[in-house]
Amino acid sequence: MKKGIHPESYRYVVFQDRAAGFTFLTRSTIKTTDKITWEDGKEYPLFNLDISSASHPFYTGRQKFVDAAGRVEKFRRKYQGAFTDVSAAERDAEARAEAEKKA
Repeated sequence: MKKGIHPESYRYVVFQDRAAGFTFLTRSTIKTTDKITWEDGKEYPLFNLDISSASHPFYTGRQKFVDAAGRVEKFRRKYQGAFTDVSAAERDAEARAEAEKKA
């Protein structure tokens, strides 16, 4: 490793994922003002996580897969009137063009 680029102030910190009720103790340089008493009876700095491997859908297997065909159909239903209007405008333009050719 290069000298002088890595922090020297590693300390034990408890990371807590409140959504999953999962906590773990590791060394880190993260700054926090919260404290918690760990299982060994000592007090450590606490950092609250929004998501961890215990609550992330990829790791838990609770992923939601979106049906791509269903999204296309939903889009078509939502904008069906817009597509119809465009087709009607195109038909009107074609009809005018034919009428001009006949005249």
